[in-house]
Amino acid sequence: MNHLHTIQLTDYRLPDQTIQTLYLNYEVFGQPLHQAPIVLVNHALTGNSTVTGEQGWWNPLIGRGQVIDLNRYTVLAFNIPGNGYGDKATHLLLNYKSFTTAIIADVFWKGLDFLRISELYAIIGGSLGGSIAWEMALQRPHALQRLIPIATNLQASDWLIGQVTVQEAILNHSNQPIKDARKHAMLLYRTPESINQKFKQATQTLTRTHTIESWLTYHGQTLQQRFQLAAYRLMNHLLKTIGQALTDEQMKQFATQASTQITLIAVDSDGMFTRQEQRQTYCKLYAYGADITYKEIQSIHGHDAFLMEYQQLQTLLKPLF
Repeated sequence: MNHLHTIQLTDYRLPDQTIQTLYLNYEVFGQPLHQAPIVLVNHALTGNSTVTGEQGWWNPLIGRGQVIDLNRYTVLAFNIPGNGYGDKATHLLLNYKSFTTAIIADVFWKGLDFLRISELYAIIGGSLGGSIAWEMALQRPHALQRLIPIATNLQASDWLIGQVTVQEAILNHSNQPIKDARKHAMLLYRTPESINQKFKQATQTLTRTHTIESWLTYHGQTLQQRFQLAAYRLMNHLLKTIGQALTDEQMKQFATQASTQITLIAVDSDGMFTRQEQRQTYCKLYAYGADITYKEIQSIHGHDAFLMEYQQLQTLLKPLF
């Protein structure tokens, strides 16, 4: 976080007509701005702008000599305003329900405008970050060469909205909201096969129960130590706003007009953004004429595979970079 920069966006008007000052924190890695192709990396729900380096959460993909090679590219990453990362944390956005992924995408574009970046080589992101990447592409279909959404979709499903609703109930009513919400989320991010394999060494019922409970408690406590409740409420809320105003006609217009090459990467066992819904998105955009390719990570680990199956992900991404 030593290299965290801040853009102040004053007089930003929200759909509820309130006007707010937003602080957009960002980090830059690799080549200096405007001296190499720029790759924008959008973080997921509990992620942040530190995508590489000592505390980097995507080090297996981003670094010198990695697939996204910092010797060749400028990597830029914004923090979603209100995610609580950085000194200007910001204004914890008490009116968080006024924000949507489309608004966050617009805020990111305004940040890019401030930095005088008119074109991106690529936008890449997993989960919520990938959905914001979709929103950005829909808003400016000629401003990026490649769109790489991973383990995500351009519109929230009823299943996802239902899960977000449960998370919101936990966050609003639990005595330990972050810990309990995280426990529920971890089971959504994985699969029964993944969980059972992880704890297969525990042969006795009592031991097995203790092990899974301890694992869930650990993840809950870890998130509670580094995440604020207001930030978690915002990030959870954003999930159910993904593509909420998107129509088939807008999708068709995007597909026929965009110059973007889209590489959609799904996880075959994803229970959060299912393979089936991502295949439907691929088929629909392909039929409308989009330059789109479908790729798939094979894994028992569910949604979290985009943070685990790095060898497969490296293989899939290498031709794009």
